[in-house]
Amino acid sequence: MTMSTTLPSRPLDVAPPSTVIAPVVPPRSTLRPLGLGEVRITGGFWGERQRVNAAHTLAHILDRLESEGWLPNFDLAAAGGLPEGRRGREFSDSEIYKFLEAAAWEIGRSDDADLERTFRAVVARVAAAQEDDGYLNTEFGRPGQQPRWSDLEWGHELYCLGHLFQAAVARERTRPGADDGLLTIARRAADLVCDVFGPDGIPAFCGHPEIETALAELSRLTGEPRYGRQAALFVSRRGHETLRDIEWGRTYFQDDVPVRDAEALSGHAVRANYLAAGAVDVAVDSGDDALLDSLRRQWGRTRGRRTYITGGQGSHHQDEAFGVDWELPPDRAYSETCAGIASVMFSWRLLLNDGDASYADLIERTLYNVVATSPAADGRSFFYANTLHQRVPGVVADPEGTSPRASSSLRAPWFEVSCCPPNVARTLASLDAYVATADADGIQLHQYAPAEIRTVLDDGRPVSLDVETVYPADGTIRVTVNDDSAGEWTLSLRVPQWAEGAHVAIRSGGELVDTHAVAPGIARVRRAFRTGDVVELELPMAPRVVAPDPRIDAVRGCIAVERGPEVLALESADVSGVDDVGDVCLVGEPAPFERDGRVWIRVGHRVVPTETWPYRESTAPEVADADAVPLVAYHDWGNRGPSTMRVWIPTS
Repeated sequence: MTMSTTLPSRPLDVAPPSTVIAPVVPPRSTLRPLGLGEVRITGGFWGERQRVNAAHTLAHILDRLESEGWLPNFDLAAAGGLPEGRRGREFSDSEIYKFLEAAAWEIGRSDDADLERTFRAVVARVAAAQEDDGYLNTEFGRPGQQPRWSDLEWGHELYCLGHLFQAAVARERTRPGADDGLLTIARRAADLVCDVFGPDGIPAFCGHPEIETALAELSRLTGEPRYGRQAALFVSRRGHETLRDIEWGRTYFQDDVPVRDAEALSGHAVRANYLAAGAVDVAVDSGDDALLDSLRRQWGRTRGRRTYITGGQGSHHQDEAFGVDWELPPDRAYSETCAGIASVMFSWRLLLNDGDASYADLIERTLYNVVATSPAADGRSFFYANTLHQRVPGVVADPEGTSPRASSSLRAPWFEVSCCPPNVARTLASLDAYVATADADGIQLHQYAPAEIRTVLDDGRPVSLDVETVYPADGTIRVTVNDDSAGEWTLSLRVPQWAEGAHVAIRSGGELVDTHAVAPGIARVRRAFRTGDVVELELPMAPRVVAPDPRIDAVRGCIAVERGPEVLALESADVSGVDDVGDVCLVGEPAPFERDGRVWIRVGHRVVPTETWPYRESTAPEVADADAVPLVAYHDWGNRGPSTMRVWIPTS
């Protein structure tokens, strides 16, 4: 294999557990996250996306925050120019905070001096807009604007502050004690929230969950228990019909059923996942095992009955919401990018608490087939929604324009609601922290990328590992141990659910000492490792045919093709003489094969009767011009101009 050797400039530190540089650092958990000071992605699939994110996406986002007027809103607030000059939706403040969070993680990765100067300049503009009592929002509270906290259903005030708090956490963890003032800004706002919404305050919450996770993590960072208690209070208040009803019902913002009584995630998919992630934080910090059990069940049913094959979630366009069980139409899939990111947040928290590989499996599926799908190769345009069946060719977006969000088309540079681009940016910038964990017995690898790992076990023993792989191009993951170990410890490698027939080989001193098959789940290698020992996991990467559960009516009679963690798609750019991939079907048994670095299947053109009535006696369709055509990785579709596409391919 050809291995990447491209490294960021920042050297790795061997960080003790108390200084983990990661978005989620629970005070107690089965697995301890290894953060940016302990893990560094050095290349490969995700390394390239991190490079593009740093080199292009962050600057693109900042340019749009300026040109759209969303960042200048803070200047207007400081100068007393609101509300007349304000631009953007009521939640546009949050995009500045997500940019700051992404920049903070990227500065932690790369020590980028220019980005550091930009970060400080943006923080200064935010600070100037904060009011004396800590309130910070450009849409509410000033003469000519709605009063503070007057529209909790739609106003997003607390949602915006949640993203501010997460930016402050990222900054303090990557640059402890930085003098830019962001943490002070966040704490002043958090103190106000606790005063206004505490046990004796307004007995309500934000229509868009997000502040719950942020308050929990801010509490963990600062040691201030008041913030954690407020997060718990927000979680417990939901589900009692507190907010005003709307046309889609209170399910939209999860105010119909108490969190601990819910059976699955429902309503707006981003909100539901953010709330679930925050509820896990609250349950872990408070030791609420009953709440944790409920969230595990909700995760299981949501994954098993309300999640697309891509890992995407949300099948309704009108309310960006989950459908009922098995309601997963591919052509109407909303599958918002932000919902995928929020799903990763929920799954990661459960993984840290439980150590169950199934959570990491869903994270992997979602990362490769939702998060990686959104940005274009140049990092300057994005999918907002992620359909699984594009019936008509998309429209090339105006590179200087701002696009509506809901319609699935080609990637666009910016949206009227642009939550997804900065959300992708902060996720990619912090992705090193989702690769590996540690516990009292050893190290666990959950996601596979070329990486350096330098950490210490709970008993203080240092561990140094190098991971070499070109995954998912092939399935070999080679882990080299760089130092002798004082006694035995366990290296655990996730074997994805799809990886039947995986093998592990162990080499020491250049000699093969063991090789054996491993089942999906976790492969554990325990030994007193010596310098140069190699553990090699071989995952089977032959393309697989996947059939849907028969209860998913919308894709009954279809199949999909996967290879490794990637879902594949049929795109019209690869089918000669076809504009609409809906006009083709499989020919014969679905038997995908690999050729010229791509996966191929045999399809034929359906001969469609000319009559206008579309219903007739059941007969086998006539198929002509059968031929082998290549499939494209779903995350790469739409990169060759307008096209039609489908993931689920009909068998007749």
